[in-house]
Parts: sequence; structure tokens; C-alpha cells
Amino acid sequence: MMMKQPDDALLHAFADDQLAAPERAEVAHWLAAHPEAAAQVAQWRAQGEALHHHYDPVLDRPLPAHLLAAARGRSASPWARWGMAAAIGWLCIGAIAGFVAGRNTAAPPVITAVPLAREAAIAHAVYAPEVRHPVEVGADQREHLLGWLSKRLGHPLVAPALEPLGYQLVGGRLLSAQSGPGALLMYEAASGERLTLFVGADTTDGATAFRFAEHGGVNVFYWVDAGTGYALSGTVPRERLLTVATAVYRALNP
Repeated sequence: MMMKQPDDALLHAFADDQLAAPERAEVAHWLAAHPEAAAQVAQWRAQGEALHHHYDPVLDRPLPAHLLAAARGRSASPWARWGMAAAIGWLCIGAIAGFVAGRNTAAPPVITAVPLAREAAIAHAVYAPEVRHPVEVGADQREHLLGWLSKRLGHPLVAPALEPLGYQLVGGRLLSAQSGPGALLMYEAASGERLTLFVGADTTDGATAFRFAEHGGVNVFYWVDAGTGYALSGTVPRERLLTVATAVYRALNP
């Protein structure tokens, strides 16, 4: 029996992995039948992961010596103790403000387009408007397409299923990227709106959280994982693109 619509508190708990297995399974079953809510939950989860990525390292930093001394009662100055209390208060306010901003901000700040984002935006601008030849290999040859592109890239390529968000795979093509071979997968909505997923080697150390860039009127969300760069591009609103990018990220990192 399908559960009734869960409230926001339950959905947030699901996004934060705070539910017991039976309740989590029920919510997951409900979300599978409600793609818009599933996209919202995926966006909350991505925002949480981005916050952890950026701010968890702060937890490992040592406290300043003067704060430790004050905390241990070694500072006889009441002004020093007042300063420590004020600092802790501001830290708490900042943490709460950061958390609220993470929950209510639809997307991260705009930054200048880097090579990965710029290449993806240019490829989208060139191929997305094509009517007769938008891709080299169509989705009807999906296995051949992914096998061919995987061989050229030197690692397995996955085409995320975006049907729950209203996008069908059109196909893909091989690109010449700055750092070697690149792949472009194209998706299309019933309205004709197209999104492209660019995949190529990237020398950035480590893995980045989602970043946003705009180049030539094309919005791009991009990230790097284990030496491979991914960039989802489109002319759709930034919030919508973030929802799809989150789904793509989770499909590539189940």
C-alpha cells in the first residue's frame, strides 16, 4: 500500500539518511512515483554534501592558543573571557546562517568559467541547436555508443537515466577536448529543450563539489571525480539545471 505524502520534516530526514530502514524504504517507494519531489530531495542531499565538503575540514583545525588558554581558565582578564564567549557566539551564528543558506539557496554562487565548463558550454552551443545531426550515434544504438566512447575515453562511460525528470537520451558524439578525447551525451525533453553532459579528463587534484559557471548564455554545473571532469549544460534556469545535475551525479555515484 502506498504511504500518504510525507511531510517536509520526513523528506529532510530521508535526504540526511536519518530514517530507519523500513521507513526509508517507504519514503523511497513514494519518491519513485513522485519525480518532482524526488528531484527536490536530491537537491537537498547535494546541498548537504556540498556543505560537508567545504566545511568539514574546519572541524580538524586546531583551536587558537589564546582561546584554549581562556577555556582552561589561564586568562585572568575578564575581557579575554568575554572575547572568547563572543567569538563562540559568532561562530554559532555563522554556522546556523550557513546551514539555513544551504537549505534555502537554490544554487552555489556564479564563478568564472574554467576550461572544463567553457568546453562544455561551447559544445552545447554548437550541437544542441542541430536539427538533423545533433549526435553521431543515436540512443537506439546505446550499447554501441557507450562502448565506443568508453574505449576512446579509456574508462567506462555511463549514460544516466533521466526519464523521471522528463529527459530522454538522444545519443552522443566524440569530441576533441583540451586534455584529450571527450564525450558529449545529449538529452531532450518533450518540449524540445536539450541538455548535454560533457565528460573528459581533468587534471584537478581530488574531487570537487558542484560548481556553477555561465558562458555565452549557457549555464553549466560541473564537478571533477578521480581525474574525470563532468559538466551538465543547458539554457534552462539554474535551479532546474541543479536538480538534473544532482540526479546525474547520484546516478554516476550510486
